[in-house]
Order: sequence, then C-alpha cells, then structure tokens
Amino acid sequence: MAAAANYNNNNNSPAAAAAEDTVEEEVARVVEQAKELQETAASLIAKSSHDEQSLRQKALSLESSVRRCRSLLNRNNRLAPKLVAKLEEDLQRARCIITDGDASAFLPSKPQGRFLKMFLGPINVRASRKDVQWKVKEEYNSYRDRTALLFLLFPSALLCLRSWVWNGCLPTFPVQLYQAWLLFLYTGLALRENILRANGSDIRPWWIYHHYCAMIMALVSLTWDIKGQPNCAQKQRGVQLFLQWAMMQGVAMLLQNRYQRQRLYTRIALGKAKRMDVVWGETAGVDGQLWLLYPILFILQGFEAYVGLQLLRTAFKGVTSEWQVIFCGILLVFMAVGNFLNTVQTLMAKSRFKAKMKSKSKQELD
Repeated sequence: MAAAANYNNNNNSPAAAAAEDTVEEEVARVVEQAKELQETAASLIAKSSHDEQSLRQKALSLESSVRRCRSLLNRNNRLAPKLVAKLEEDLQRARCIITDGDASAFLPSKPQGRFLKMFLGPINVRASRKDVQWKVKEEYNSYRDRTALLFLLFPSALLCLRSWVWNGCLPTFPVQLYQAWLLFLYTGLALRENILRANGSDIRPWWIYHHYCAMIMALVSLTWDIKGQPNCAQKQRGVQLFLQWAMMQGVAMLLQNRYQRQRLYTRIALGKAKRMDVVWGETAGVDGQLWLLYPILFILQGFEAYVGLQLLRTAFKGVTSEWQVIFCGILLVFMAVGNFLNTVQTLMAKSRFKAKMKSKSKQELD
C-alpha cells in the first residue's frame, strides 16, 4: 500500500505533469502537421489534375491539327512538289515531337488488350515519364539479347548430345525442358511487347500474334510424348528439323540485334522514328543489311514451313499419329506464311519509299 501511494504521489508531481503536457503538445503538433500536409497534397493533386487535363486537351487538339494539315496537303494539287515535300517533312517532325516527347504522356494510350489483363489484371501499364518508358524498352532489348544466345546454344547442345551421348535418339525430358523454356521465352516477349505498345511503340500486331502462336505450340509440345526406339530416327525427324531451325533462328536474332539497332538510332536522330520503336528482321534499312538479312529471313521462313510439312507428313503416314504432331505442323506452316507475307509487305513499303525519295531528289536537282 505504501509503495502504491508513493507511485501515485510521483505521478502527481509537478515534473510528471509537465512531462505529460510536453508529450501532449508534441502529439497535437504532429497531428496538426499531418492535417496540413494532407490539405497541401490534396490541393496539389487537384491543381495537377486540372493542369493535366488542360495539357491533354492541347495535345489532342495539336495532334488533330497535324492530321488536318496532312489531309490538306494531300488534297491540294496546286502547291509545288518541293514545298509539299518540305511541309510533309515538317509535319512528320512535329508529329514525332508530339508522340515521342514528354507530351505523349497526355495522349490517349492504346488499349492494353486481353492478354495483359489476363496476366496482370486491370492495371494501367503506361508510364507517365519518358525515362521509365525508355527503361522498359532497354529491358526488352536486353531480354532479346540474352534469349538470342540461348536460342542458339540450347538446341545446339541437344543435337550434339543426341549424336555423342544418346545414340541418335533424343530422350523425352530434355526436349520437353526446351519446350518449357520456349513457353517462358515467348510469354515474356508477348508481355513486354504488349507493354511497349501501350507505351507508344510501333510493334506490328503480327509479331505479337506470332508469339501467341509460338506460346500455344510450346504448350502443346509439352504434352507430346516423343517416342524412342524402334524407328527413333524416323519418328523424331520433325523434332530434329525443328531444333536445326531454332539454331538458324538464333543466328538470325544475333545478326538482327547487332546491325539493326544502329539503324534505328539513326532514324530516331532524323526524326523518322520514335524512341519507343523497336526493330525486327525486316526493318533493316541500308543495302548491306538488306543483302545479308533478307535472304536469311526467307530461308528461315521456308525452312519453318518445311518443318511443319514434315510433321504433317509423319502424322498422315502413320509414323507418329498423335494430335500434337498435326497441330504443331499446322501452326508452323501458318507462322511461316504469316512471316513471309509480313516481310514481303515491308519490302514493298521500302520500295515505294525509295522510289519516292529518288523522285524527290530528282525534283530538287531540276
């Protein structure tokens, strides 16, 4: 009892009361500062939202003005060709400033599509800052660099082991492991490409659809039980050809990554491309790259179709009658035809552009 009374007396002492007042004042001050911070932040967000809406309207209006001016140029036949060419170049430069500069964050973003929603949910993946967008693109390029080397080494190792260790007959597990890696690879590429498109990149839709098909094919291949002896060489002929095609694809990817990125940087400097654009096999721009890469691409596309036809041939002859063989054969032929048509379309566009530039140079000389 005496100890309790002594404790109460200490709590009621002037020193304890002063300490309580000090703590209470400090807490009240912190609470008041939190309220002031909340009010300041709310005011700033409201002002930023208002300014952002104003900039968004200006960006949309300016983009519409560029389209209107371009339409006027196309309809007006009275202007001199040199003036038309100069004005078109100025409009293209203005459009690149709008779509590739900081103002692009205020333009409407492209729809993200079901693929991103399926993996990420209803999340906005558009970056508002240009440096973040460029980091996304550089990470995509780095991912392609890493996978290009693996695309070459993985099937090479399987084919070498087939000849040296496995007596000409591939086991099921290593091939399925390779297909699982392809599924991971193409899923990662498709996710990154959808995010790049949402941030203003010009990736052609066909390449994304191509990777969807490749994902499906890799997934189906995981359920395909590759049979061994007897007649292992005949039954695995399609698999062997596919691995050889994958090696060629790895070489093509390494060449693309080496040569074409420099061309893209040149186009960006000239105002003919955006910083978020990416390069593929058919985007080579100079004659040396054209002579080197286009034959490789056409050979790859022909070989891809041949592999698909070989799979269908083995299925229809009864060598391997699983439905996976037929499905993968059809997908390979479909992807080869799509790649070929896309490459030819790009070649025709380049030919028209070169003819236009030659005509423009001739007019300037005249």
